[in-house]
Amino acid sequence: MGYIKLLIELAMLKHNVNVSRKKMQKIQRKKFCKLIRFAWKHSPYYRKVFEQAGIKENQLNNLPPSAFPSIDKKTLMQNFDSILTVSGITQEQIRKFDYETELSNGNTIPGKSQNSTFHIVHSSGSTGIPCYFLYDKKAWHTMLLGIIRGALWDMNIFQIIRLLIGHPKVMYIAATDGRYGGAMAVGDGITGVGAEQLYLDIKKPLSQWVDTVNNFNPDIIIGYPSAIKILGELIKQNKVSVKIQRLVSCGEPLPQTLRLFLEETFSVPVINIYGASESLAMGIELGSKEGMMLFDDLNLIEETEDGIYLTSLYNFAQPLIRYKLSDRLKIKDVQTIPFSCAENLLGRNEDLLWFEDNLGNKDFLHPLAVEGFCIKGLKDYQFLQTGKDSFKMIAEISDEIEKNNIEKELNKYLRTILQEKNLQFVKYSISFTSEILPDDKTGKKPLIVASTTRENIIQETAI
Repeated sequence: MGYIKLLIELAMLKHNVNVSRKKMQKIQRKKFCKLIRFAWKHSPYYRKVFEQAGIKENQLNNLPPSAFPSIDKKTLMQNFDSILTVSGITQEQIRKFDYETELSNGNTIPGKSQNSTFHIVHSSGSTGIPCYFLYDKKAWHTMLLGIIRGALWDMNIFQIIRLLIGHPKVMYIAATDGRYGGAMAVGDGITGVGAEQLYLDIKKPLSQWVDTVNNFNPDIIIGYPSAIKILGELIKQNKVSVKIQRLVSCGEPLPQTLRLFLEETFSVPVINIYGASESLAMGIELGSKEGMMLFDDLNLIEETEDGIYLTSLYNFAQPLIRYKLSDRLKIKDVQTIPFSCAENLLGRNEDLLWFEDNLGNKDFLHPLAVEGFCIKGLKDYQFLQTGKDSFKMIAEISDEIEKNNIEKELNKYLRTILQEKNLQFVKYSISFTSEILPDDKTGKKPLIVASTTRENIIQETAI
């Protein structure tokens, strides 16, 4: 994106921070109606389900969001092609493209687009099989503006210009392979503002973190809070020395105790961005009493008795209208600010797998470092730490016939991952289960569980 154009558009989006609550609701309603009308005309799926619900075209501008049918991940995957409003792209083509580019790029971070027009993001798989989300060029640009606005939330446009003129060094600590939306968005956003960037992959051995961070000397750090916490502990141990201007947390829930630790360790406030593959720019938390402010000018998020429903107001290529999320939010309407707010944000909150060798050297595997398996017959999986140098993988399969092949492929994946992290001393086993249940509180299936909670999450039956 052009530097001057970005600043102008960013200033326009930041203007929404100062409008009244009533004005924000009008902006949101206008965008919702525009999306609904577009989906009616260009998406075969939505036209069909709207008509089945008794909705007529002349009612589109007048009905409340709750009058429209909802969808979930399963529905999206089953009706993927007919939901899209663009021609010439299918779910099968995207899967093939993803597989081929993964092989050719060796799991590095290229420009993750199928062509110059579309960007492809996949879900992390915390609720089952990963699903693809398609952003066209305009939607991707709008999303990037939303994330940049969030990361620079408390700065006016003149302060932003001064920051960017200095060409800050930005380090991103997270899972950097695969089509994770956070890594893709951060990379494009950093490029767009002309900053120097460094990706610190959570799969990199911990022993390499020290030299990497000290040599780069970042001005801004962005990443998973659990990963930034590990960096903070290296700082406490005087192994790493950084002096940063901004710290941005994303990809995981940020508990208050962890926020306090990060703010004390890095001596800067923490900006926590809320997003998902379905919409990468959904809200921001500054640690204020208002809680998580939701970007009502980019999304419509509804709280109902049976869950949270998202409508992305900026993605017209793959409309997500009343898409059910597994996150749990308690939404409140604060009239003193333009945005609605969320309390008690409960998203993914995985543990890390920490290991220690016989010399006392420690390193870890992050949950997203062990996601993304794509093996025929493998429905779901979960990890159980069984000791300081061991773990068990529990695999849910659909067919006993595929069991041997699945076990063979899993062994290949796991050996590669452990070798990349220099964790060859770690022992593991693979077992099979009939069903892996979601966590009662979050509605998600944690990839990594402690042995003390295993019975509450896994129903393990011999297959």
